[in-house]
Amino acid sequence: MTNLLNILSQIPDPEIPVINIVEIGIVRKAEQISENEAKITITPTYSACPAMFNIEEDIIKLLKENGFSAKVITQISPAWTTDWIADEAREKLRKYGIAPPEKGADKNHLNIPKKCPRCGSENTKQISRFGSTLCKASYQCNDCLEPFDYFKCH
Repeated sequence: MTNLLNILSQIPDPEIPVINIVEIGIVRKAEQISENEAKITITPTYSACPAMFNIEEDIIKLLKENGFSAKVITQISPAWTTDWIADEAREKLRKYGIAPPEKGADKNHLNIPKKCPRCGSENTKQISRFGSTLCKASYQCNDCLEPFDYFKCH
């Protein structure tokens, strides 16, 4: 499985290119069925995520280039959670200008950013429940006045 995950980690999230589909938690399971067959289970970050078709195509293409025929299964239950985002990916999101949710935010229903990803201020306000993609909301920092996306919990 580790080899498959290493291969799959080369695929960037199509909507957030600074992180890959493994570290954001879209890849739920990667199984090597035989020497050249793989079964990959993925879960969308948002139920209506338009990028899932592209992600599936990218998985099949990359695994084929690495000598595998791949079967990709989309599993929606249990639903993806922001807790599946790797810690390294949270930092990459922050540096990219997207406020990552804190660990446990889903369980505690904390659907607000803790800090502005640009200046670190906790003095923020929601501009819109919908951001640049379905899985994000738009916020603005009241101190540095910069707008930013927040990766929503759901």
